[in-house]
Amino acid sequence: MGYFITMLLFSKLLLGADLNWSSDYAKALIQAKNENKFVYVFITSDSCQWCRKFENTTLKDTSIKQRLEKEYVTIQLSRDANIIPDKFQTSPVPRHYFLDKNGAILYNTLGYRDVELMHSFMDNTKERYAIKNKQGKE
Repeated sequence: MGYFITMLLFSKLLLGADLNWSSDYAKALIQAKNENKFVYVFITSDSCQWCRKFENTTLKDTSIKQRLEKEYVTIQLSRDANIIPDKFQTSPVPRHYFLDKNGAILYNTLGYRDVELMHSFMDNTKERYAIKNKQGKE
């Protein structure tokens, strides 16, 4: 019985764990190549109320966390604290960039996004990647 309770608590902790965010763009790209994953870049600022809402709602959703962990290397960059590559706009925030494993932007959007829209953006990323690869082979 004690084992069952311990495993139940452990699984709750895992499901409630935060995403493994990187703030090092170059290292995240290497990881994405090694793991054959997309890259999700979330650009925020310390004073952004919509960023906090997105973090506390959409990014806390279990289905979003699981999908990001499975399909993406996640990068969170604060325009107040991090060096952000020039190819990304930093104002207004929040900004969302979905990249292929080589760092090419496949899809981007800005603003607070709910769970349904976030899933839609991840779907769009896959579709754009498939189209890009198909065109490259023709």
